[in-house]
Amino acid sequence: MILGAGLAGLAAGCVLTRAGKNVTVVEAGPAVGGLSRTIEHEGFRFDLGGHRFITHDRAIEDFVRVLLGDDCLEVPRTSQIHMRGRYFDYPLTPVNAVFGMGLPTTARILADYAAQNIRSALFRPPIVSLEDWVVNRFGRAMFDLYFREYSEKVWGIGCREIGAEWVARRIEGLSLWEAIRNAFTKGRGNDIHTLADTFLYPREGIGMIADRLQGEIESGSSVRTDTRVCRVDHDGSFITNVMLRQGRELYNASGRDYISSIPLTALLASLSPAPPEEVRRAAAKLAYRDLVVSTIMIDRDQVTDLTWMYLPEQAIPFGRIHEPKNWSPALAPVGKTHIVAEYFCFRGDSIWSAGDEDLTAMTVKHLCRMGFITGAEVIGSCVVRVPRAYPLFTIDYREHADAVLDYLGRFRNLKVIGRGGMFRYHNMDHAMGSGIAAANEILRAAPAPAREQLLAGAASS
Repeated sequence: MILGAGLAGLAAGCVLTRAGKNVTVVEAGPAVGGLSRTIEHEGFRFDLGGHRFITHDRAIEDFVRVLLGDDCLEVPRTSQIHMRGRYFDYPLTPVNAVFGMGLPTTARILADYAAQNIRSALFRPPIVSLEDWVVNRFGRAMFDLYFREYSEKVWGIGCREIGAEWVARRIEGLSLWEAIRNAFTKGRGNDIHTLADTFLYPREGIGMIADRLQGEIESGSSVRTDTRVCRVDHDGSFITNVMLRQGRELYNASGRDYISSIPLTALLASLSPAPPEEVRRAAAKLAYRDLVVSTIMIDRDQVTDLTWMYLPEQAIPFGRIHEPKNWSPALAPVGKTHIVAEYFCFRGDSIWSAGDEDLTAMTVKHLCRMGFITGAEVIGSCVVRVPRAYPLFTIDYREHADAVLDYLGRFRNLKVIGRGGMFRYHNMDHAMGSGIAAANEILRAAPAPAREQLLAGAASS
């Protein structure tokens, strides 16, 4: 049984179903995909934030390409940063940096970067927080100019409270020198995800990956949406039963093996008997960041030629926008377009609690102020709230997450996977890889005669 139908859970279910396993996947929401799903609204399609698919794992890439077939597009990346009324290319290009920031600011950034490199060579500073990591890699001038505001807008806490591990994974291998070098030698940055020039994208939105995986599972197994995990029974070493709620109906379900990609804290809270107090205390220190997506439909063929725009300034309430039609023409009706704005928030704050009409009006107001659209062009809107969209990676999160994961590791028929399930920073390829790895472990552990048949079935698929 698989708890949670995000990409991690669906990938696991697909591998097991292809191998002949009878699998049940349960999902609390009305549709599969988790954060990687596509919403359809009055002929427009949009993701819950733009999700580009980039991976260095050839096996995962081949898995996705085969899954999508002719519906797999290769999209050129064109991103910018809007800051202090100016636009900066991202990844960085030196000409844009010089003329956009001005020579004095650029000289100060480069001088500070050189001085920071000398300081780091003489004295290796402790790298604990996001601030430590960015200052060490880019210098404090660059940190103060861009990283501080954007990071605090995304996570809702100070940069000294955000763990360095997250940013090191998110911007793996990148330094100011790498960004500058990539600008002069296009193609080198393809080894660094954040500098990639192209990405893979499904023709009808990122949700196509989840939909195709669901179809594969349902060819031999089942996926149950609108089905919530209420209780997970165990005997201290094995998961024995799961109580599920679908509508008003409560029922029990069981299996030999269990895979969970639901939020780590939710899984722990559902266990019966309850975990030891010290494990519950560790789980209580883990938190998630929530997301509100406000999409504005526009009576125009195109607003920008960008795939993404980052908006670090606190004066603008949303942190990032994208225009889905620039990812795939199939995402908007002919002659129309739409802009998706992402509000990073916490449940219960003013953004999360605002009405849909207020959020739409706020989004339109700022898009108009920035000169992207006029109010007369707006022909529709759609607001979607996503609870627990991202694990919150505080400087001490790993200690608490590991305490919970160590406890869950005692259950011999349970595997936790995915971003929320493992409380790790996972891109889509990492999430899918964790699900595939868990499925393969189950197949390898099958009794000998069955294992040979299952592995042969997986290979032939």
